Formats: sequence, structure tokens, C-alpha cells
Amino acid sequence: MKSATELQNLLRQIDRRSYPAYKDTKGKYQFRQYVLSIDHVQGDPFAAPSRVSILISGRTAAFEKRYYESEHRRIALQDHLLRRAAAKIKEYSFRAKGSGKSGLLGISQPGQEVLDRSACTVDPANGDITVRMEVGFPANGRTVNSRELEKILFDFLPACVSQTLLSASCKKEELEAVTDLADDRRYIREKLPEMDLAAFVANGSVLPRKSGISSLPMKDAVAFCSPAAMEVTMDLPHGGPLKGMGIRKGVTLIVGGGYHGKSTLLEALELGVYDHIAGDGREYVITDESAVKLRAEDGRSIQNTDISMFIRNLPNGRDTSCFSTEDASGSTSQAAATVEAMEMGTGLLLIDEDTSATNFMIRDELMQRVVSREAEPIIPFIDRVRELYETRGISTILVAGSSGSYFHKADCVIQMNRYQPSEITETAKREAGQFPLTLGETQKAVAPSFHRVVKRDAAFAKEDRIKMKTLGLDGFSVNRETVDMRYVEQLTDPEQLTALAYMIKYMKLHIFDGSRTVQEAVEKLYEEIAAKGFSAFCGPDIPGNLALPRKQELYAALDRCRGLVRIQ
Repeated sequence: MKSATELQNLLRQIDRRSYPAYKDTKGKYQFRQYVLSIDHVQGDPFAAPSRVSILISGRTAAFEKRYYESEHRRIALQDHLLRRAAAKIKEYSFRAKGSGKSGLLGISQPGQEVLDRSACTVDPANGDITVRMEVGFPANGRTVNSRELEKILFDFLPACVSQTLLSASCKKEELEAVTDLADDRRYIREKLPEMDLAAFVANGSVLPRKSGISSLPMKDAVAFCSPAAMEVTMDLPHGGPLKGMGIRKGVTLIVGGGYHGKSTLLEALELGVYDHIAGDGREYVITDESAVKLRAEDGRSIQNTDISMFIRNLPNGRDTSCFSTEDASGSTSQAAATVEAMEMGTGLLLIDEDTSATNFMIRDELMQRVVSREAEPIIPFIDRVRELYETRGISTILVAGSSGSYFHKADCVIQMNRYQPSEITETAKREAGQFPLTLGETQKAVAPSFHRVVKRDAAFAKEDRIKMKTLGLDGFSVNRETVDMRYVEQLTDPEQLTALAYMIKYMKLHIFDGSRTVQEAVEKLYEEIAAKGFSAFCGPDIPGNLALPRKQELYAALDRCRGLVRIQ
């Protein structure tokens, strides 16, 4: 490892030379408080910025071990430090001058969710902190301007480190608040199964968002207040007693007029699988971590999925116990998504009638009279919703605005009125009794088979350079094979999709050996991630733009691959 003085001398030697001279700076340099690693040097001032990382030893950072000794605390600390560093780095971006991206200082900008990100990681063994970021190496035209780079590396970055990433620069009360909030949320997550709950929404939560394109809380929004019949108390380890609405396991229906907050509540529950920062309004909206949002997805691909519990006896004789298509209908796609969620091991399905296929969800009496059961291949979800819970322990929370048939199936009915919930189960059941269901008996489903094996792709391993690209929240591509993720609604950050691209690339090279099932492959990867972190699927050269997705989103990505991953 070289010294910071050697780097400074090198920069002065290459000043005003042609831009490729910057390549000589690649390597590691010991600064007073950290090690600076120049991992990748851009080839041109107009190209993607150079990648650098900063390693601060645990001894220098000096954070007490209790702040990172458990996973939930470590992730909370990482998130807190990253937000501090990002705010400070933004102040220095482009203060060094030059052409193209000269002087750019870029780092991950977290949203409202607290995610495990590669931009800032804390080693649980020794407290070492690694921060990964981008720097636009300055140039005049295509000529090195190393005097400006000196400002960045010897003035700006040391100031950022000393002011944001060391224990001495952090207020103790802020660290305690971050840790306490992480502990309290973990406590609620652990209490959910003990209390037979699928989700919890604290009184005082602010669920509406600022706008359709902003995840910030809406100003002057109506604060959430639980119906008395559903109110439970969580005795938090730090926050004390916290009251809120406990949604019990089983079948829960959310109803109400348009624009009264039904979908807003469901959307909060969708993202309740993640922790949220203080001030978000959803800090204590906690959902079963395995919850999966289902919807119709016309045109998606399906690979050898057993959808026979919902679709069978197709007129063309196709086998629905091992069904594949490149262009699924709305009902077929939702049937496949439901079975795939079962394969993921979900304990909770989240469904909004507005984004569902009507013929998958329900068949009314008149339609049954006109088109007999024998002539209809689709077994609607209403015929399976109780069975999913009673036989397989999978709960459902369903938003319904037009069909009252689910009143007969629900364990609990919540009515939203001006963003406030009321528990109306008894009333709904009484009224439903005036309109008895005429559905005939449905034979219990045979448990679907999840024995789907991923083919080995020997040709992929021979690729000289495997190219990856992230398309915001819409999807990603690996070697120009695009995976459409637009309708996987629990993805919340493009960095999760970037991680998915890396994960699938790694799995194709190292895990998909032609014998492992999808379940076995996913479990193996996450075992490696638990042991090695991001390096499990990136190797030692970890980029700074990754956020770890849940297993459920990795399953969803694999299921939406067309030519990229072949499942048999």
C-alpha cells in the first residue's frame, strides 16, 4: 500500500498530461484516518465517473459494538451514516472544476426505506466502515487537471470523513434514537406471529404520500387511528406502550368508497416489509416480512409453473401442472403469481381489486348460470382464499370496491372512510346473509409442485464481458436480455434491481448447475450472502450502487426471465 504523499506526488507528475495518465493512480493509499482505494479510473472526462472507496478501521471510527452487533442495528447504523455522508458530499460536488463530469462527487441517495446498501457497510466483526462512491476526475478538455483532483482527494474527502463517518462527529442522542427505533421495529416484527397478526399499523401513522411521484409524507394528512375492536398494544423496549391496529391472520377485506384510503392503506402494508426512517409516517407500519403483492400482469412469461389449483381442463388439452407461456393473460398471470408466492414461502398475500383480473377473482351468479363450471377452466380466487389460509396458513388482505362476494369469506372487514378505518365485520356478514353465495363445492386443490429446475447455460460462462444495465424501477438487462419488473410493486429502489442483475449473473455462472431447483438455488445464494455480504455475488470489486432485495423479489425476477434463465 502506498502513502497519501506518494499519491500527491503522482498527481503533480501527471498534471496536464493526456487524460489516460489518470490510470496510474489506481491502487490503495494510506491517509491519516482511512485507506483510500481508487478502484476504477474513467477513460474520459465525459465517461462514467471513477469509482473510489474509503475504508475506516473500526478503531478509528470508534463506534461502540452495540450499535452494529445485530443485523437490524448494523443496517440502521449504515443507513444513518450514509445519509450523513451523502448530505455532506453533495455540498462538495462540482466544486472542483473542469470539463464533462469533472468534479462530480456522487454517492447513493437513500429514500424513505432503510435498506442494506453497498454504498456504506459496517463489518460486524470489527466495526470497519467502507464507503463507496463516484468521483469525476477533473480535466481541461481531455487534459489532466490534477490540481483540482487534489482538492477532492486531500481536502473534500477528508472533511467528509471526519465530519460524518466517525463516532466523534455523531451526536450520541441521534445514534441512540436510530438504534432504539431499529430495536422497537424488530420487536414488533417478532411479536406479530406470537400475537397471531399479519400486520400492525400504529396509531398516529401518516399513510398518504405527498404525491404519486413522491414517497414523502403528505402534509396535514389525517393521522391513522385504529378501530377499538382491532386495537392492540405493543410494549416496545424503548418507546414504551404503542397502540395500533392489529390485522389478524386469516382473510381480511378492506372496503370503502373511492378516494377514502383503501389503496393507501394497502400500499403502506406492501412497503411495511421494510423499515422506514424517522419522520416518514410509516415507521411503525409493520407487515409480515414474507408478504407478497399480487396483481394481473398481461403479457408476462411463465415457465413450467403448476397453476392447476386455479386453472385446469383447458380446451386445447394443455397441462396446467407444468404450464409455460410467453404471453400470459391477466387471469393466467395472476394465477401463476399466486403459486409463485407460495413457492417463495409467503405467509401473506396482498391484493387490490383494481389491479386484478376480474375473472380470476370472482364469477357472479348470472355468469355461472350462463357458463357452467364444467365449461370454465378458471377456479376463481374466492374459491381458494379460505383453503389457502386453513390448509396452508397463507393469509390474504384484499381491497375490494365493487364485489361484495368476499364478505362471505372474510374473517375481518375494515371500512375506510376519509382515511379512517372502522371494523364492520358483523354488519357486513349480516348484510351478506341476504345475498347467499351460490358457488358450488370446489374440490380441494392438490398441493402445487415446486420442483422447477434451472437449466445450466454453458454458453453464458464463455462470455468475455457480461454486460448489465438497470432501467430504473422498470427492470434490468443482462447481456441485452431484459427482465421486465414494472409490476413487482414491492421493489422500491433502482439499486435493488441493480443487485438483482448481479445476483442472476452470479447464479448463472456458479449456482445453476442443471440439478438445483429454483428454491434450492435462491436459498443457497442467500446463505452465501449471510456469510459474505455483497461480495457473495459481486466478488471483491463491489460497486457502490447496490441495495439488497428480499428473496421474494429475486424469485420474481427469475420468474420473469425469458431467454436469460430457463426453468424446466
